[in-house]
Amino acid sequence: MAKGDRAAFEELYRRTSPWLAVRLRRRCGDEQIVAEVMQETYLAVWRAAGAFAGAAVGGTATGWLWTIAARRLVDAFRRRAHHAEPPPAAAVPDAAPAAEEEALAETVGGEVGDALRHLAPELRQVLQAMVLDGLSVRETAVLLGLPEGTVKTRARRARTAMRRALV
Repeated sequence: MAKGDRAAFEELYRRTSPWLAVRLRRRCGDEQIVAEVMQETYLAVWRAAGAFAGAAVGGTATGWLWTIAARRLVDAFRRRAHHAEPPPAAAVPDAAPAAEEEALAETVGGEVGDALRHLAPELRQVLQAMVLDGLSVRETAVLLGLPEGTVKTRARRARTAMRRALV
């Protein structure tokens, strides 16, 4: 892809777009924003493919892709912040675990996985955005539609709960 290989880009898109769309929809219920972010993300990936350092710095293509998409989602929320209504936040979790939560459970197992599963959903969302997705307090606040102070408080409560569960 870094050399302008369109077939390589199409293959990346074919393999990653369903996964990326699901992750974005979990954080934003507005299909228009999700479609916009998907388009902006893949355009950015195409333009910056030569800049991806990859495994040389311990990164993965999907991690790089998610970082770009998460930042584009925050940017989309900021662009629409002037509207009367805030952007739709992540959908309320259903009784059945989401695919992302199941993947998280498989990735983070043992005591840590158990502790994560026992966190209140609002604490788990903040922890996931800040720790797993690598977003700042401000980006997490915009993403979840919360004040920054609330994000900080929930992050502190989540860390405290995790410490207690792991002792």
